[in-house]
Amino acid sequence: MFAALLLVLAAGFGALYHGTDGFQAVTTETARRLAIAHQARQLPAATLQFSSGQQKLLAQALQADGRVTIVNFIYTRCNAICSVMGTEFQQLQRDLQRSGMERRVRLLSLSFDPRDQPAELAAYARQMQAQAGVWQFAGIPEPRQRQALLDAFGITVIAAPLGEFQHNAAFHIVDAAGLLVGIVDYDAPQAALDYALRAAQSAPAQVIAEKVAQSSQATEAGHRP
Repeated sequence: MFAALLLVLAAGFGALYHGTDGFQAVTTETARRLAIAHQARQLPAATLQFSSGQQKLLAQALQADGRVTIVNFIYTRCNAICSVMGTEFQQLQRDLQRSGMERRVRLLSLSFDPRDQPAELAAYARQMQAQAGVWQFAGIPEPRQRQALLDAFGITVIAAPLGEFQHNAAFHIVDAAGLLVGIVDYDAPQAALDYALRAAQSAPAQVIAEKVAQSSQATEAGHRP
């Protein structure tokens, strides 16, 4: 009996060890962060609809100008954690502009709420005092693509009363190639910025500057009467 009990305990111990990545991952949230830290993740195909009304493929949006992107997930009616992250993104925007690093790193807020159409996203962007060249807002109109993207980032969204949602939150670092390379706690914006700047160092600054300039010129040309 005692020997059998020892065998069961040993088997359970081994399963727990492997299932928690050597006891490092004790929660699902920790596990997803460790998984991304160990291996960058390819993101699924999806079409984004920006606050301007423009639609663009996710890969195209993430790789357009060679910048690293800090991504968070929101919905505009949120009065809890989204508001906290909005304030932190405002500070990140100021830090990027003051340091001149907006040519290396940008911010992207993705809404998972299908009610957030371009008009709602644009109003939220104005409320957040977002500068379009640094911080953009977009939704994912197609439901299956939206869910696939949430799954890839490890975001869980649960419907709550009064049309609200419960969801986990974090800063997601996407490199210039469009790969998810890191996840940082939502209450550690400086750590997220440091992570993004380290990721940006792998891309030549001159190439990035040229791509940003080309992107800006294309945007201006598209708005000329």
